[in-house]
Amino acid sequence: MNPPSLFPPLAPYEHGMLAVDALHTLYWEQCGNPDGLPVLFLHGGPGAGLSPTHRQFFDPVHYRVVLFDQRGAGKSTPLGEVRHNTTPLLIDDIEQLRRLLGIEQWLVFGGSWGSTLALAYGEAHPERCLGFVLRGIFLCTPGEVDWFVNGIANFFPEIHAEFAAAIPEVERGDLLQAYCRRLFCDDPAVTTAAAKSWSRYEGSCLYLRPQPEAVAAFESDAVSLGLGRLEAHYMRNQGFVPDDQLIRNIARIRHLPAVIVQGRYDVICPPTSAWRLHQAWPQARLQIIDDAGHAALEPGTAQALVAATEQFRLRRRFD
Repeated sequence: MNPPSLFPPLAPYEHGMLAVDALHTLYWEQCGNPDGLPVLFLHGGPGAGLSPTHRQFFDPVHYRVVLFDQRGAGKSTPLGEVRHNTTPLLIDDIEQLRRLLGIEQWLVFGGSWGSTLALAYGEAHPERCLGFVLRGIFLCTPGEVDWFVNGIANFFPEIHAEFAAAIPEVERGDLLQAYCRRLFCDDPAVTTAAAKSWSRYEGSCLYLRPQPEAVAAFESDAVSLGLGRLEAHYMRNQGFVPDDQLIRNIARIRHLPAVIVQGRYDVICPPTSAWRLHQAWPQARLQIIDDAGHAALEPGTAQALVAATEQFRLRRRFD
C-alpha cells in the first residue's frame, strides 16, 4: 500500500525510446502538466528501473515529470548490459533526453543511487539544475561499497549469511568479486541465480520493518538481472566517481537549493553519508526521518519527499 502522502496514480501523457548509442536504447516518459515545472526523476540501483509509484511524488497539476530507465534497467535495452555503462555516459544520456524534450532547466530528484547520479549530473551541468531533492545518500566511496557487501551483516546477520552462502566458502573473503564472476559469466543459469541472490539480499534490507512484497519484487526477473549486474558493475568500479569526487566538487552546486531526506535506520546507505554531504553543503536542508530505513515509500520518508517537491513548486526556493 502506498503512503497516503503520495499523489494519486498517474499515467504518462507521452513516452518513447531514445537510442543513445549503437548498443543502448532508453525508455522515457512524461507525466503531469506539459506546461508545468520540469522535474527529472532518477531511479536507484543502479539497475532498479522505474515503478509507476515514482510518478506520485509530484503534484501533476504543477509539475512536468520526466522519468527514464537508465542504461541496462527496466524497459531500456539490453537489460542488464554493463558494456558502455558508466556514470559519465549516464550523464550524457540525461543531456540527450533534456535536449530531446526541449527543457532548459529542471529540478533533479533522486534517491539512493539516484542521489549519486543527481549529484554527479548537477556537478557536471549546474546551469541545467533548478535544485535537488535527494534521499538515502550514496557517495560511491570504497567504505560505502564495503558496508553494502559486508557491513550490513551487523544488522541483518541472517540475511547476510544467506547472501554469502550462495558463494563457496573458499571465495567468501571477497564477496563482491565472487558475485561478479557469476554475474558476468557465460552461463545464463549461473548469472540468473547470482542476480536473484544479490537482489533478494538488498530487498530484504530496504525497510525498517520487513516487507515481503519488496523482496518478491526485487527477486523478479524484470528487476533482478538489471539490479544485480549493474550494482555489482558499478560497485567494483567505485561508481566511476573516483577520489570522493562528489564531495570535492560540491562547490559547483552549493548555490542551488536542496533538501536531503535520510532514514535514521537506513542500513543500505547509512546516515553518515548524508551527514558528510550536509557538512560539505550546509546550505542544503538535511531532514532525518527517525522511523525509517532506506525505502522511499516508508511513510515518514514519502511525506518528507512530497513536502520538498511541494515547497519547491510553491516557493522555488528552500528555507
